[in-house]
Amino acid sequence: MNPNKALWEKGDFTRIASNMRESGSALVDSLQITKGLDVLDLGCGDGTTAIPAAKIGANVLGVDIADNLVAAGNLRAKAEGLTNCTFQEGDATDLQELKDASFDLVVSIFGAMFAPKPFEVAKEMVRVARSGGRIVMGNWIPGDPTLVAQILRISSAYTPPPPEGFISPMLWGVESNVTERFENAGISKENIAFARDTFVFNAPYSPTELVNVFRDYYGPTMNAFAAAEANGKATELQLELEELFNNQNTSNLANTTKIPATFLKVTVQC
Repeated sequence: MNPNKALWEKGDFTRIASNMRESGSALVDSLQITKGLDVLDLGCGDGTTAIPAAKIGANVLGVDIADNLVAAGNLRAKAEGLTNCTFQEGDATDLQELKDASFDLVVSIFGAMFAPKPFEVAKEMVRVARSGGRIVMGNWIPGDPTLVAQILRISSAYTPPPPEGFISPMLWGVESNVTERFENAGISKENIAFARDTFVFNAPYSPTELVNVFRDYYGPTMNAFAAAEANGKATELQLELEELFNNQNTSNLANTTKIPATFLKVTVQC
């Protein structure tokens, strides 16, 4: 099986995404989406941004490599009565089932950044976007002191080194790398803009319980715990993550978690 597909089908990202809905809707509200706009949500998960976009009236196609997330997205769209939002399986490195210049807006929030072959990902996003359209990415930033970058940093210390030729997904959070990738796909540097933005994880339970949700359902953290368990270090990893989550929790309410995480927002004019 495709290793990237196996990673995201391993857990159940819907359990993580349920804590990201509010920020997903807020991000969509900032994109100036209008009724009838054709939108591709790439690496869409179960629809954290796809479904709010469809509620505005856009025609939304969500594409994800994980079968279980595609199924969950279609169930959510059906439950919301959204006939203008569908989900299908696809690989961000090769969107062969999608025609050229099909979308006014291509969105990928913490999705396509995890696909291998980043130059191919950029080419595919540019290929399926219409002239005059936009691409908007949300990418975690390497070395950032906030939650997700630190989860991935801590987890990497417990896992074996990546295979030769592996390109870290976190490099999508470096402006020079993003510029190089889109320039290679035919976009002028002047048409690529960057901003820092924040996604907030809101959970109706404690930070420690949120650690357990990541441990049990988030593919990269699941892999880190499996490796740590094999080396007798699972408790050490658990405690390190609990300290991180508790220190970054900004909620003043008992058994409630609110943790902001900074990301790089990329806007490409096609």
